[in-house]
Amino acid sequence: MPLNRRTFLGRSAAAGAGVAVAGSAAVPAAAVTRGEGPGRGRRRKRYSFTVLGTTDLHGNVFNWDYFTDKEFDDKAHNDVGLAKISTLVNQVREEKGRRNTLLIDAGDTIQGTQLSYYYAKVDPITAERGPVHPMAQAMNAIGYDAAALGNHEFNYGIPVLRKFEEQCRFPLLGANALDAKTLRPAFAPYSMHRLCTPHGRDVKVAVLGLTNPGIAIWDKQNVSGKMVFPGLEEQAAKWVPKLRSMGADVVIVSAHSGSSGTSSYGDQLPYIENAAGLVAEQVPGIDAILVGHAHTEIAEYFVTNKETGKQVVLSEPLKWGQRLTLFDFDLVWEKGRWTVEKVGAQVLNSNTVAEDPRITGLLGDEHKKVVAYVNQVIGTSTALMSTADAPWKDEPIIDLINHVQAETVRAALAGGEHAALPVLSQASCFSRTASIPAGEVTIKDAAGLYPFENTLEARLMTGAQLKEYLEFSARYYVQTPAGAPVDTSKLTNADGTPDYNYDAVQGLTYDIDIAKAAGSRIVNLSFEGAPIDPAARFVLAVNNYRASGGGNFPHVAAAQQLWANSEEIRNTIIAWVQAKGTVDPAEFASVGWKLTRDGVPVF
Repeated sequence: MPLNRRTFLGRSAAAGAGVAVAGSAAVPAAAVTRGEGPGRGRRRKRYSFTVLGTTDLHGNVFNWDYFTDKEFDDKAHNDVGLAKISTLVNQVREEKGRRNTLLIDAGDTIQGTQLSYYYAKVDPITAERGPVHPMAQAMNAIGYDAAALGNHEFNYGIPVLRKFEEQCRFPLLGANALDAKTLRPAFAPYSMHRLCTPHGRDVKVAVLGLTNPGIAIWDKQNVSGKMVFPGLEEQAAKWVPKLRSMGADVVIVSAHSGSSGTSSYGDQLPYIENAAGLVAEQVPGIDAILVGHAHTEIAEYFVTNKETGKQVVLSEPLKWGQRLTLFDFDLVWEKGRWTVEKVGAQVLNSNTVAEDPRITGLLGDEHKKVVAYVNQVIGTSTALMSTADAPWKDEPIIDLINHVQAETVRAALAGGEHAALPVLSQASCFSRTASIPAGEVTIKDAAGLYPFENTLEARLMTGAQLKEYLEFSARYYVQTPAGAPVDTSKLTNADGTPDYNYDAVQGLTYDIDIAKAAGSRIVNLSFEGAPIDPAARFVLAVNNYRASGGGNFPHVAAAQQLWANSEEIRNTIIAWVQAKGTVDPAEFASVGWKLTRDGVPVF
């Protein structure tokens, strides 16, 4: 259903009240024990329940890798998908009692696999009489109680997100996703759940959803003028007291925000990207936080609240359905109310169980459609190209991305005032296992090379700015003295820099001297065989994530935008291959950059 002002504002107003969900009567996990101390001899009422949590599912239902078209596997032999999670959830519910559990998620649900892409773009859920999103079907069937919004929920635009929200039988929560005009919540801020006990008064559990303020940067084209995303600490401080005043005995935060207190976009917004730990530290009244966004595994982590001295437990299950968090709460009835006496967390590994046949059977047809889609042949390649060495070598497969991007931008600017400017291009190695085979090339090959829904822009940059851009990118390498052994497994990702935040720029030639300190590594920077002119103007073909400030690269976010495209770069690559028919690396591959130490090539 397309978003219009009436439906948007209507939903915003409705969301302001949150979502109340009542539990059903059941025999809970409860006990009555004799107290100790001054009131010894009096029987104390107790109750225990469990909150299960997932995060960063990223479109994974099956234990399947659509980019390789085979069962998912990695070096640690993890498994993925909601079908596995469902089996774990069933086991916990059987052990604890169905009515003594809640199941929540911390966001990034509808983007990440070709399954989720297919139902956003190829056979979209927004079409008239369109399908129900596979993630909605699976999560409804498993019985989720609430889910926080992730930043990737906005990748396909607000209409797709609203349709997904409509299809879910549980609320999507985002207390800090506000209507840009009214500053009222655009989604339900919280949900309230009632768990029945054998002791009279039920336990009221509030789930507060918080999303990532980086959405304002990363999905600017989708949310600008429509929604704003203030800081997590600010909104938690506003809502937690309200939830307590509404009678919440337990307050859980589901936060699509890592725990480290860092940001990938620097000072472009006055809000912290990974703020879950700060929320626990600064906002009193929170019992537990389900953490998302960072794609790390934190089984149990305690943060002391500065105001109360209380320990708040945080847990982040590993991405894609590889882990399931369990928060176990022990409550005691005292002074006329339920009080949390103890709470701990652990994670369960989904590779220990089989897929739930109820979930795989439910979505078997959707899975087959997507497998057929990704196996469509789009052309041929004269040679095998791989990303295996791309993090430390200028490889033809990355040159392919850059060549297509630069060619697309040149065509877009042809005939205009900037047509005579040289066009450069940036690209990252998103996956170290991507490849273009010799012979037939399929959609899944292109999708594996470019798994994100980034779009293409053209930004105006100077030679001096580009040198600073490259210096920033070169922080990716661990400083390695000349003559010291080079171990590629320890050469990259310095200070936690992910592969997707290392850019190679095509159209220039340069060396990266990894013996030097970060910030002074780019040497022999040239354009067309001559040292680059700091004042010269260039067009940089750049993805929208980077152009919007993702990774906090210098200058590009503030640079003049000359052109922007709404088509995903992946689809631009697919269309290019289809038009060419044959991919020949000899037509575009070159060695434009290399790693050196004191002028001596590393490889």
